[in-house]
Amino acid sequence: MAPLSFLQGKRGEHLVVLQFVLFFGFIFVPAWNPLVPGPLMDALAPVRWAMLVAFWVIALLLGGLGSVHIRDYLTPLPYPVDHSQLVKHGVYAWVRHPLYSSQLFAAAGWVLFTFSLTHLAVLVIGFFFFDYKAGKEEVWLTERHPEYADYAKQVRKFIPWVY
Repeated sequence: MAPLSFLQGKRGEHLVVLQFVLFFGFIFVPAWNPLVPGPLMDALAPVRWAMLVAFWVIALLLGGLGSVHIRDYLTPLPYPVDHSQLVKHGVYAWVRHPLYSSQLFAAAGWVLFTFSLTHLAVLVIGFFFFDYKAGKEEVWLTERHPEYADYAKQVRKFIPWVY
């Protein structure tokens, strides 16, 4: 393998690199909250904590259950492994990409907790990134599992019953 051949992205290697960049960008971007003054943030603390916990519990459930259901096929690459089977049960009956959903829910929880516009911007970029990555993955999944197209018509991509 030539140096930096992952940038060619034949199995989505470049998408994994970009995902890590987004992940660390989200962590290290400074919070910027010019809209909600400190006293209001303090007054909203119980609601902010409740939203954070709720979103992070959803994220943990989606990520944990999603990982368990595909543990034999789990790879950082969006390209399906040769021995993969199409999983349509468990959390995959609610959303097609629970591992991506979990990251979006975790980030959304932090945005709601901090009211940070910089984190909101990275979350929006992350949403479009995961939408693109999931689209690439779905092309490969449909090639490997032709019945995936019918499954995709029945189950939402990231948010149950919504999107």
